[in-house]
Amino acid sequence: MSRKFLSGNEAFAEGIRLARPQVISAYPITPQTIVVERLSEMVEDGSLNAEYVHVESEHSALSCAIGASAAGARAFTATSSQGLLYMAECLYYASGGRFPIVMMNADRSTALPWNIYGDQRDSLSQLDSGWIQAYAENAQEALDLALMSYKIAESPDVSTPFMANLDGFVLTHTYEPVDIPEREQADKFLPPYETDNRIDFDSPQNMAFSAGPDTNYIFKFKEHEGVLAARKVIAETEKEFAEIFGRKYSGLIETYLTDDADYVIVTLGSIAGLCRETADKLRSKGIKAGVLRIRYMRPFPHKEIAEALKNVKAYGVLEKDISFGSEGTVFTNVNSALKKADVNIKGYNFIAGLGGRNISASDIEDIFDDITNGTSNVNFIGIGGDSNG
Repeated sequence: MSRKFLSGNEAFAEGIRLARPQVISAYPITPQTIVVERLSEMVEDGSLNAEYVHVESEHSALSCAIGASAAGARAFTATSSQGLLYMAECLYYASGGRFPIVMMNADRSTALPWNIYGDQRDSLSQLDSGWIQAYAENAQEALDLALMSYKIAESPDVSTPFMANLDGFVLTHTYEPVDIPEREQADKFLPPYETDNRIDFDSPQNMAFSAGPDTNYIFKFKEHEGVLAARKVIAETEKEFAEIFGRKYSGLIETYLTDDADYVIVTLGSIAGLCRETADKLRSKGIKAGVLRIRYMRPFPHKEIAEALKNVKAYGVLEKDISFGSEGTVFTNVNSALKKADVNIKGYNFIAGLGGRNISASDIEDIFDDITNGTSNVNFIGIGGDSNG
């Protein structure tokens, strides 16, 4: 295993190289461009044996990946922001066809106003598209997620496309030391892709067909079951990953100081590190603060969140998105998980980082203070007030 100083984008590209995709469909868009640039260099220098297809749009990028997967190839593409929205039609074809494509999304704000900086409104707007959705915190996790995503998506019980999300610029363009597995390790962990869900002239089957009201719901139910099956496969994959590579991950969520916490911030992505530092600072002052990082938004960790938060006095969800006219999408999901488990604790929603606006340590201290003292439900950090319907 070697160590290099890489950005989140470059680390993810290294993980994809080790996964040996057979087809890469590329359309660059800031801030994911570096991923497909590095992969093009790997194909050119021979370190990655793949068909590299430079398409004319994001819609074409996912369409190409769907075609490749339907032919039985391991496929990869990447996108961001408006590009993800442009290919939204294809997201449903990929999940409905049960094609285990892996796509990296560099989380970025959506228009208007036009903005290239990072929030999470692009990916969170597509939670209903039938894709597994994971959120990396750092470059090492980005590389490891690139490898694990194929193992999870290609499991016969899952057979579902996988969207790996990296916070735009904050993670995609930030450099840090990253351990890169050896080729032999990666090949031991991830064998070549094999599937019966493919075009086969010797054994023809109907693919991408229409289904009326009498049968359509059955396909949708099976699609739902595939995403739910990923819960078990994620746990099994991470266990095997730890045995081979020595790095452990914690499943759908990651908790920090939550066992005895009175007040917990729930969040996802790269901001979790600063939240943990703030929790440590508050602990030194006698405030029992904790952090829960959601690693997977789909399948959603209902039981895990309820178990982690059941004994706290109050929690707050810090997220980089807003469902206009309602509340943050992450808060909606967390609140639902607690209600279903009959966990009745006070929850608060904090909207921050929209359009890449900085979230400071003092902001997070203020959030913990608001959770401790009680505040209004939906709070826009940096606006100077709260907003409730």
